[in-house]
Amino acid sequence: MEDTRNLLDEYKGMSNEQVFDALSKKRNALEVAIENVEHDFNIGTVVRNANAFNVSKVHIIGRKKYNRRGAMCTDKYLEIAHWSSIEEFLTSQQDRELVAIENNVSEVKPLSDKKFKERTTLIFGSEGEGISRELLDKVDDVREIESFGSTRSVNVGVASGIAMYEWIKQWVTR
Repeated sequence: MEDTRNLLDEYKGMSNEQVFDALSKKRNALEVAIENVEHDFNIGTVVRNANAFNVSKVHIIGRKKYNRRGAMCTDKYLEIAHWSSIEEFLTSQQDRELVAIENNVSEVKPLSDKKFKERTTLIFGSEGEGISRELLDKVDDVREIESFGSTRSVNVGVASGIAMYEWIKQWVTR
């Protein structure tokens, strides 16, 4: 029977657990966090992007429930941690650089000139609410994806892919 999952050929025919184990042997140091203040369908896209860039862990802060459809089953191949509070999440991040990807806040700087540390966690907020002020006040850096058209931002799923790739360019493909 043909394996119709959206997998690279080297993982075809493996069980989900075998794919998870194979990817675990070559995970990147990058982690991703999503502050889930809404039942946001974009979280599935962030999870799918995290799989594409083989991040070491995805953190979901706040509401545990999200629409997994956008993840296209890639959540089976990643370590996903749930934190009911910002404090719990921050305790797990003590030796990492925390970089919020946000716009429309006074302390924001352009993503294009960011020099990432290897042990970075990129933080994204929900599409409507963004990242809470409580969490923004605890991060090391706040960056925005510069816009060159009429819209002030891209959707959070797209933003996650752009930001993860910026880290990948500095630490994996260099």
